[in-house]
Amino acid sequence: MTGTGPVEPGNSPDSGGSYDVVGVDAPRLTDRLSARWHTFPPRTRKAALASALTAAAAAGVLLAPTPGGPDRPDPTPWPANVTTWHYLGPATPTTPTTPAAPGRFRFAVSVGKGPPVTLRVNGTSSPGLHAHTTPEPEFSVKTGTTRTIAVEINVSDCSGLPLNADLPFLDVTLRNTRAIQRHSFIFGGAFSRDLSELLHTACAPPTARPAPLPTGSAGSQNAD
Repeated sequence: MTGTGPVEPGNSPDSGGSYDVVGVDAPRLTDRLSARWHTFPPRTRKAALASALTAAAAAGVLLAPTPGGPDRPDPTPWPANVTTWHYLGPATPTTPTTPAAPGRFRFAVSVGKGPPVTLRVNGTSSPGLHAHTTPEPEFSVKTGTTRTIAVEINVSDCSGLPLNADLPFLDVTLRNTRAIQRHSFIFGGAFSRDLSELLHTACAPPTARPAPLPTGSAGSQNAD
């Protein structure tokens, strides 16, 4: 039953009177179709059912996926997942000439799949160190290729800086058509030794030896 508000009785229930009707639902479409359907002769109903089944089967064939269709292309990979770094050794000169001179280290960077990746070195394992690629601070690597780059590391603050680098890393920003990511590439072995040499040169330079004491006796003047 439809209407606004509840149905209120027109007479008291105690008197056995009737109730006022606020509204009545119209016959539903399915009820009307069912009543009309039963007025058709059996032969007509059978023919209509056969036509409906044929149409439903044809619609199912059209909606079914075509076997052997084109596969969905793989999504673009995350840049950090397809980029690899390999340490190649120190660039020339092998050691800094002065404590304030930066160290230069060579790396091979490869991209395994997906679109080209653009990279920028932002820093390294300690806040007292600054790192960037040279001569360009940002570079790109194409898929399936390897690019050799040089990373320059400067020592800006020796306080609290460990002189023996243990598993140093480079902080790198990577970018491709899918995303921009910050990632740390960790190195050990040869890079740890070469970076430790730079830190010792910059923060613990050899102390100057004291001048040798003069030998022999000093001359003296005696008063007569």
